[in-house]
Parts: sequence; structure tokens; C-alpha cells
Amino acid sequence: MPSANIPPARFPSDFLWGSATAAYQVEGAVRENGRTPSIWDTYSHTPGRTENGDTGDVACDHYHRRAADVALMADLNLTAYRFSVSWPRVQPTGRGPAVQRGLDFYRGLVDDLLDHGITPSLTLYHWDLPQELEDAGGWPARDTAYRFAEYAGLVAEALGDRVELWTTLNEPWCSAFLGYGSGVHAPGRTDHVAALRAAHHLNLAHGLAAQALRAALPARARIGISLNPSAVRPLDPSSAADTDAARRIDALANRIFTGPLLQGAYPADLLADTAALTDWSFVEPGDEATAHQPLDMLGINYYTPALVSHAPEAGAPRSDGHGAGTHSPWPAADTVAFHQPPGGRTEMGWSIDPSGLYELLVRYGREAPGVPLYITENGAAYDDKPGADGTVHDPERIAYLHAHLAVVQDALAVGADVRGYFLWSLMDNFEWAYGYSKRFGAVHVDFTTQVRTPKSSARWYAEAARTGSLPPL
Repeated sequence: MPSANIPPARFPSDFLWGSATAAYQVEGAVRENGRTPSIWDTYSHTPGRTENGDTGDVACDHYHRRAADVALMADLNLTAYRFSVSWPRVQPTGRGPAVQRGLDFYRGLVDDLLDHGITPSLTLYHWDLPQELEDAGGWPARDTAYRFAEYAGLVAEALGDRVELWTTLNEPWCSAFLGYGSGVHAPGRTDHVAALRAAHHLNLAHGLAAQALRAALPARARIGISLNPSAVRPLDPSSAADTDAARRIDALANRIFTGPLLQGAYPADLLADTAALTDWSFVEPGDEATAHQPLDMLGINYYTPALVSHAPEAGAPRSDGHGAGTHSPWPAADTVAFHQPPGGRTEMGWSIDPSGLYELLVRYGREAPGVPLYITENGAAYDDKPGADGTVHDPERIAYLHAHLAVVQDALAVGADVRGYFLWSLMDNFEWAYGYSKRFGAVHVDFTTQVRTPKSSARWYAEAARTGSLPPL
């Protein structure tokens, strides 16, 4: 990685300075205006699934506080906002016509953003599958991909005249392998073959949705996907066994998606590694070509690298950073062990290592030439508490953001086409199975009063957005 003392002084003038949220994590209003349960409503209401039994029923009440939240974004100098649309708010059963009352919320949100000069970046799916579709088989069922394409067309028809940045799926790895493999995410199933089927149908869903979007959107629209690729490293780089363990996890974490998306085919080693589990007959002729749609952008979500080794005993203990518990999210990888990388950690227990972000930006700049890159999530959870004067100081998060944005500058300096950065998250919210126990926000939320308080990191980031350069620590 280039030396951090020689990056360009400023980011490009058109660089997007954004922040991001997801519908179920912030909106609340889960029973209003026709919305029906998603898999996360069902999961979070199942005893023992989430910390303290927390749910997203109210979350940040963003559904009712939208206008004030957008004004806060403007106050923080954001030039872009990445949000997701709640599928069951727009198409409650996952089939049929859209509910206009559900779409009206997003019409209003987009209008508010544009009125404040903030670019809307829309994600169609951030894990809130309508429960009726899960009951019919969920992502392991092929039909779900076609239902997603239909939903994509409905949203495009409603918002395509005002939204130019479109993301089909957010982190399909999590949807497939945490939802259907380890079960620590909704719907909570633990079936490795179902996880592999889900991964394929998510790839197919992306391709079908991209086709539907291109048929409905103006030519200026930009369509992409947000992955959470892993910077996978062998514990002992000189060990052939550890290097092969890293190859195996790279196939399951990264190339299971980028193979079809970027090359139009699943990697041969992935198919060989998992052959004892499945013959992949759920991949029908033409599916990989359908997944291989032209990308106008590629989103990269990054938090921490993975450090792995060969483990001679099957069922080796693992600490992969995903709360896997007793069920591994990694099919056919029982002889791979995960290790805690050295260095500081966030409140999630994740190692802080900006070099992984640099590695991924350079890698996908090479593997997807000509495709603009966006960091669509990056951030850290810390135990943020208001001081006696009501202010929230979070110097650890400022240091985290500074270090990661500095390597974005390094990647730009070596030619990576990085167009924007979306801080995760705009505000503290419902952090999935962790409930409200982990705070990723640049804005503190008192979940009892719903009072928003920008942390010191929010003001630091606002200054970076204003000047296009990194303020001092």
C-alpha cells in the first residue's frame, strides 16, 4: 500500500460524501399504510433471536421524522444519502401491484433530498423479504428471483424520474449465508445447501432486476450492486494449507458473487469444493449470463479483514466476525479456522485494518475495469454515551474514519475509480440481531425520546464533506 503521507490533498470535486441506512433498521411504522411483516419482523419477534428481544417496530421512527432527518443530513453537508426501500411496504405479499401509500413515503423522501441538494441513492433490497415469500420458499426458491424483478420494476416506475443511483441488492452474502447457513440473520435457517441455492438465486435476482430497471429507467440511471467482499488472508502465507484455506473462503465470500456478476460463470474451484453438498443443478442454462449484466457501478461494503488457517480437525472453532454461534455460515469449509487479526477492535470485536479496504478497491478496480466503485458502507460501532453537557464525543470513530478515508485517497492515487463514500451509519439504529446494543451512527439516537444528537464524528465528517479533504484528528 502506498505511503499515507503522499495521497492527493483533496478528493475529486464530484466525489459523493454520503451516509447510509436500511429501511428495517430506521423506519419503524411496521404496521402502517399496508405494510406487512418481513422476515426481520418475524425473526426479531421470535424469543431468543435478538439481544434483549429488541425489534424494529419503532427503531428510529424515521417514517414519521423523515423531514427533520433530511434537514439534519443537509446540516451535516452530506451530498448523498443511501437508503433502502422496504419491499413489504411497497408490495406487501411480494406479488401484484404496488401499494401507493407505501411508495408515497419514498416519493416524499426523494423529494426532500433533492430539495436539499442531496443525491438519493436507492437500494432495492436490504434484507427485508416479505414473509409470504419466505413462507413460499424464500431465497432458496427460484421464484423469489422473479418476484424481486417484478418489485424492482414497480419501484423504478414510481421513482425513476428522480433517482439516478440504483442498487439491486445489499450484501447478498449475508442474505444467503447468515440467513440460511448460520441462522444468525433472518429467516434463521441452518442449511448449507439452502444457503448455496439462496446465493445463486440472489445472483439471478440481481440480473433479472437489472434488466427490469434498464427497461423502465431513463438512460442516465446508474445500476449496480453492493457486495461485502472479504479481504481474506492466510495466517501463515508460507503455508500451502493456509493459503488454500484462504482460497476456499475467498471463493465462498467473494467469487461466488463476482464470478457470475463479472465473468458470467461460477468459479470451478467453488463448484469442486462444494460438490459433496450439491451438484449445483439449481443453476439452469442461461442463469449465469442473466446474472452477468453490465454494471454502471459496484458498491463495496468493508469493515474488517478475515484471517484464516487450515484446521486439521473438522469443525474447528471459528471467530469469523459474524456471530456464527454453533452453526457455520461457510459450506464445505469445516477444516478452515478463523483467527482474530492483531490490532485494535471496535465494539463489534472487529479488527481495525484500513489496508483491507485499500486491497479491495485495488482488486475490484482490476477485476471490474471501467466500473466506478463506491464505498457503500464503512464505519464502526463504539459505546457512545452523551456527556454531562449532552454532547457525544467519539474520537475513536473519528480516527477510524480518518484512517479509512486516507486509504481511499491512496487507492485514488494509484488509479482506482472511486466515486463516493457512504458512512455507516447516519444514526444509531436497530443493529439486526444485536438489537440496540451496538451504535454505528454518526448521530446519537436516544431510543426513548428519539432525540438526535450529532456526535463529534458527524461534525468531523461534515467538515470533510465541506472541504473535500480530511480534517486533522
